[in-house]
Amino acid sequence: MPADPKPKKPRGGDARPTIWMIGFFVVALCVYFVILGKRAIDLIAEGTAVGIVLGLAVLFLPLLGVWMVVSTLRSGIEHQKLARIISEQGRELDVSDLPRRPSGRIERDAADTLFAQVKQEWEADPTDWRNTYRIARAYDYAGDRGRARQMMKRACEQFRESPDGRGA
Repeated sequence: MPADPKPKKPRGGDARPTIWMIGFFVVALCVYFVILGKRAIDLIAEGTAVGIVLGLAVLFLPLLGVWMVVSTLRSGIEHQKLARIISEQGRELDVSDLPRRPSGRIERDAADTLFAQVKQEWEADPTDWRNTYRIARAYDYAGDRGRARQMMKRACEQFRESPDGRGA
């Protein structure tokens, strides 16, 4: 048997550079939020009506930013947990043999075919978080990021309610 001309790269690898990068951005955002909060307090301390209103408006931004960072990190951690469980169960979508564009994205027709197969599985049992996770991934491969995020959020909710997620 001839040798494979393109050896497949192992999935996973060293996650430390990614974790360090995320950590760097979180620390940078925290510094920014502190500076922004300090400026908001300075505006409020001026005592003028415009300063107080502007200070309160500026104070809202770091609070909003903290909420966004925390919710994004929680979602990412939860998605990784689901991906690890799906991988351990051997249920991840195999896209290694699908034709790809020069950019690396899966060809549209192949992604649509994969999506149709996964959609049938999901329609058979839409309450199983594994099926919802798989259709979220299929949406992503098909290029529909909005629906992919929506279905991934649903998969996370189903997981939390399942015995796997220590729910119901």
